[in-house]
Amino acid sequence: MTEKMALIVGATGLVGKELITILLNQKEYKKVTALVRKPLGFTHPKLEEKIIDFDQLDEFVIPFRVDDVFSCLGTTIKKAKSQETMYKIDVTYSLAIAKLTKKVGAKQFLFISSPYANSKSSVFYTRMKGKLEEEVRKIDFDSISIFRPSLLLGKRQEFRLGEKMAEGVFSALSFLFIGPVKKFKGIQGKTVANAMFKAAQMNQGGVTIYSSDQIEELGKGV
Repeated sequence: MTEKMALIVGATGLVGKELITILLNQKEYKKVTALVRKPLGFTHPKLEEKIIDFDQLDEFVIPFRVDDVFSCLGTTIKKAKSQETMYKIDVTYSLAIAKLTKKVGAKQFLFISSPYANSKSSVFYTRMKGKLEEEVRKIDFDSISIFRPSLLLGKRQEFRLGEKMAEGVFSALSFLFIGPVKKFKGIQGKTVANAMFKAAQMNQGGVTIYSSDQIEELGKGV
């Protein structure tokens, strides 16, 4: 077992719940800390759970070393109720975590973005994700990995009718997503989690962006 320390936020989401299982069960990390709003509902010898108020992150101090940071934070406009709240969860919280962990020596920051992330986009969601990417890049991590998955597939805690319908369409027509359009094919949350874990072990320097088809390839098993 190595001495690496991991920190994860968004551990209850579609990708996060798969990723925390991988982090805990693989030998690469000595300890995995999850920052959560409420208890995860399970224990593990390597897991340290910290229940925090994300609106008070400016006052939060991380009293331990962190090597690799995994951010799976994200919400929908339906759940957030407003663009302001959505921006706070997807961007403000993620940036606050990035800055906090950098202060305690974090070397790698890995997070989920959007296929069309662009801070100058006329579409709120893609503009928001573009802004997140821009701001994270300004933080001097040794390595930043940006994951841009297409429609995320898998079992969610909450039912989302629109996404469920889209998932059905993507699954039924998956044979069409080949060649140049392969990057638009839906992707399983577990595959994204696998890819994030693997990328963290590659010790790449600088900024690396993974498109959905690259995530699919990298995320084949652990």
